[in-house]
Amino acid sequence: MAQQEKNLAVRDRLIGVSDAIGEIRRLSRRVAGTKISVLLTGESGTGKDVVAQIIHDLSPRRDAPFVPVNCGAIPETLFESEMFGHEKGSFTGAERQRKGYFEQADGGTLFLDEIGEMPHEMQAKMLRALETGIYFRVGGSKAVNTDVRLLAATNRDLRIAVENGDFREDLYYRIRAVEIHLPPLRDRPDDIPPLVDRFANEFFLENKIDRQRILPAAMRIIENHDWEGNVRELKHFIGTLLTLEYDGPIDVEAVQRHLPEPAYSPRNLPVLATPERGSLDTDLILRQLLDLRQDVNQIRDMLAQLLLLGRIPGQLPESVAYHSVDEGDLKRPTLDEIECDQIRAALEEYGGNRRKAAKALGIGERTLYRKIKEYDL
Repeated sequence: MAQQEKNLAVRDRLIGVSDAIGEIRRLSRRVAGTKISVLLTGESGTGKDVVAQIIHDLSPRRDAPFVPVNCGAIPETLFESEMFGHEKGSFTGAERQRKGYFEQADGGTLFLDEIGEMPHEMQAKMLRALETGIYFRVGGSKAVNTDVRLLAATNRDLRIAVENGDFREDLYYRIRAVEIHLPPLRDRPDDIPPLVDRFANEFFLENKIDRQRILPAAMRIIENHDWEGNVRELKHFIGTLLTLEYDGPIDVEAVQRHLPEPAYSPRNLPVLATPERGSLDTDLILRQLLDLRQDVNQIRDMLAQLLLLGRIPGQLPESVAYHSVDEGDLKRPTLDEIECDQIRAALEEYGGNRRKAAKALGIGERTLYRKIKEYDL
């Protein structure tokens, strides 16, 4: 495959304009021509399976099988049989010989998704098969030799799993000769508009319906949402939105009707990378600071949209109304004052229910909580 064709193939399937996506494209092209093991890391829904398929399709093995395996979906008692196959009569129900995933992927690529869920007792056998290319089917005495290229993926921190004794250290280093990290969608909001365009175009083509336009203000709401399910959640949301909002351009209110409630968890908070030393993970702290800045921008955008929609009252309360400094010299209320007033009004309207108030304002509940503390409401 010519280099230009490779570049187009990666760009067309790995959607985004962020530096992070550019680096993932570069690394994918670089490792594709080798047999080196690659570990894809990132939260669920970030597209690790897409990158794995791209690496295979750009590799010299592209005409051989690509065998994806979800390690988390295989019962522990069947794991060895599923991975390495079994001989006829090796256990109850084994009525014929069966090839395992390793043998099915011979000459091609074996993609082990959720590899962190692999049973501990299977990890030594997996390491030996990867190192030597030799293994035995369950119930068999004849060695089977295969040639596979391994790609693996996980949404867990395998370093912690190694420290806790849940994952073998030697297997960890064997599978992560190169690591490619896929950041969550909330860390690369610039990628959301091109993703929305792609998902919308695919939806229109698949369902043979007229195209609908998502208005800029509505797109900003989508960009500012904290997509916990990442690209997968965004794609399903766009499908729902275009199915149910078919009467004219899609505006802010249409988006807010279907936008899922954000789900927050302790992983959003800074943590100690090495608790025994008390050393803070600087990268996580910086990420939280960036999140705070994005939250502020999100609220300011919402206020601008509310002004355009006429949802901010023309007669502002006295606390933020225009007032005289010197005779004939009027001072406009600051954005902070308007913001505070809108939050107070929303809380009063919904009887102090923060979830409903946050939804009405179009912001996350976490953001609202911080603003309540900031303005002492």
